[in-house]
Amino acid sequence: MKLILTIAVALVLGFVSCSSPAKNEDTDKVTEVRRIVSLSGTITEVIYELNAEKELVAVDVTSTFPAAAEKLTNLGHIRGITAEGIVAAKPTHVLAFEDEMNPALKDQLKKLKVEVVLFKRDYTVKSAKKVITDIAKWLDKEEAAEKLTKQIDKDVASVKKLAKAPRVLFVYARGTGTLMVAGDNTQLSEMIKLAGGTNATGGFEDFKPLTAEAVVAANPDVILMFDSGKSSLSSEGGILAVPGVKLTNAGKNQAFISMDGQYLSGFGPRVGKALVELNTELGKIN
Repeated sequence: MKLILTIAVALVLGFVSCSSPAKNEDTDKVTEVRRIVSLSGTITEVIYELNAEKELVAVDVTSTFPAAAEKLTNLGHIRGITAEGIVAAKPTHVLAFEDEMNPALKDQLKKLKVEVVLFKRDYTVKSAKKVITDIAKWLDKEEAAEKLTKQIDKDVASVKKLAKAPRVLFVYARGTGTLMVAGDNTQLSEMIKLAGGTNATGGFEDFKPLTAEAVVAANPDVILMFDSGKSSLSSEGGILAVPGVKLTNAGKNQAFISMDGQYLSGFGPRVGKALVELNTELGKIN
């Protein structure tokens, strides 16, 4: 490992020495040429919306929007990304969220002379707008950020108050072998609440394994999933084949909603539009 890191350091230092700052002939100012690695689909999306995508050289597996992002080097999931993999993209900066960045990876990158820029967030509309503003400030794109945050406010304002808040169960699925439900203080429980619903499961933090007993006890009016999760169950009878689901109101009425994962849970520039879409679908349940 030490030998690998030593070689990686040499590669990075060699790249940095060859990549001197660019000179703007009109202003005679020296400007930094940034090569950015984004370790979040939300950060990647913001960079594209701010028209700074030319600075991106690699992204993580959650960077699925816009479609152009999928053409960039994909480093995998942040939990499995290595310093060597990042260094291979020859970045000057790595952008990520504080709550997702492995401290050990951060320290390795620091030793490799790669600057790590971390942003704070929580799963609220206010935080989504601040993330956009913070990234825009770092990129010197603040005017473009104002337009994005105003659009979020406009979209959120169009979310309708529902006559009755349906009980919504979010199920994360990767085939029948991995089935989880969302608890309190998750991005999914927050989206459900903001869209006018009530999280059917609670009393626990984060996610926990789905059980037939818990599903029946929750008795959701609607089951919410990622598109990818729904697809992973399609060859195994679908969500109705999951034990307990047929006994719920959602199962009896076949009230199921699926949305793109990054769109629904990313809390990025499209958070307002995702809320409107979820709110509209929940309105059909009443």
